[in-house]
Amino acid sequence: MKKNYFILISMVAVLGAVWFAVQETPKQFSDRAPRIEAKVSQVVDLKNGDTFDLTASIVEKNIAGNKVKMLAYNGSIPGPTIRVPKGAEITINFTNNTDTETTLHSHGVRLDNKFDGVPGLTQEAIGVGKTFTYKIKFPDEGVYWYHPHIREDYAQELGLYGTYVVVSDKPDYWSPVNREVPLMVDDILIENGKVAPFGSTADHTLMGRFGNTMLVNGETNYSLSARKGEVVRFLITNVANTRTFNLSFSGAKMKLVGADGGKYERETFVDSVILGPSERAIVEVLFDKSGTYTIEHKTPQKTYIMGSVSVSGDTATSTYKQQFYVLRMNKDTIAVFDQLRQYFDKKVDKSIRLTVDMGGMGSMGGGSHMMSGGSQMGDGMMGGGTGDNSKIEWEDTMVTMNQMATTNMVKWKIVDEDTKKENM
Repeated sequence: MKKNYFILISMVAVLGAVWFAVQETPKQFSDRAPRIEAKVSQVVDLKNGDTFDLTASIVEKNIAGNKVKMLAYNGSIPGPTIRVPKGAEITINFTNNTDTETTLHSHGVRLDNKFDGVPGLTQEAIGVGKTFTYKIKFPDEGVYWYHPHIREDYAQELGLYGTYVVVSDKPDYWSPVNREVPLMVDDILIENGKVAPFGSTADHTLMGRFGNTMLVNGETNYSLSARKGEVVRFLITNVANTRTFNLSFSGAKMKLVGADGGKYERETFVDSVILGPSERAIVEVLFDKSGTYTIEHKTPQKTYIMGSVSVSGDTATSTYKQQFYVLRMNKDTIAVFDQLRQYFDKKVDKSIRLTVDMGGMGSMGGGSHMMSGGSQMGDGMMGGGTGDNSKIEWEDTMVTMNQMATTNMVKWKIVDEDTKKENM
């Protein structure tokens, strides 16, 4: 039941995202940008009851030597990292100064439905030059993120994303580290010195659009400096619209401690972490020796260098190496799941299948599921990265199907497996 429940929730979210991604917009998007350069992202600490002004606008950014049009929150890509204490409620006064309608969706955050930012379901779209006030509650610690929920293929691709960090009210919720660093990983498609053009509708209906240029926090050459012996907690979010990342820090010891909703039941040492679109992972990394550690994305075909961490020979004033090597078993997290374990293997009450009818190209369904971005995923891939990684579409290997699948021929279907009724 646990597995099927989360598959259903995920698929419904994908269906909604794809539907709003393909809606018509009044014009083609221009690739021109005002000469306002994107700024470096800042961390903003807010407390309960605070108000924060957030503006989405058009900026110019240098990517791999090309000055290209991008979109930014408060002028930076990523947008500001908003850090709040658990239990806080803040007000965000949001202004849309981009060239398309938009909303602000707080991904993974449990909040009032009217502030969830899904146009046509929870609010009206925010027009160009218009504003909307969001009241956002943060009942759970962990790492979350914000992004638009209209034409994500365009607006999110061009830089509209940012991190929420919700700080626990328990001082020992995480192990001690020297510092905490948010990382947002992405890819973008650059052709002839410009971001590949976007049409009036999403041009990659099923699988999303793979990029050819990798980004970490909006940079192709991301770098971080550290001292020998430092332990850094990285809060990683995959903001790509279809690419799966397999991330590691070459030569450094890495520990997986949490993900989307906070800390895991049990911490584990890992060689890498696999993140599908929208997924988050919280890892702690020990930089035990001086030198340069590359941040790598490894696929079966290729290794991408995403950035680097330069570790000086100066030893950190405080070192948490001893605590790092302790794999914690979090009894409070275990206790939460203990209340639900009786249901994990219970027979499901209803079996619902999400599939897509592609006209003359047939259907996807049965033993397959649609991944974020729409690609097909077999049952062997489910289960938190323990399946056969060779089944993941690491690169853009389904271009023909992607290009042939227009919005007119694709029909999404939710099928009741018992009655065979569709979209009821």
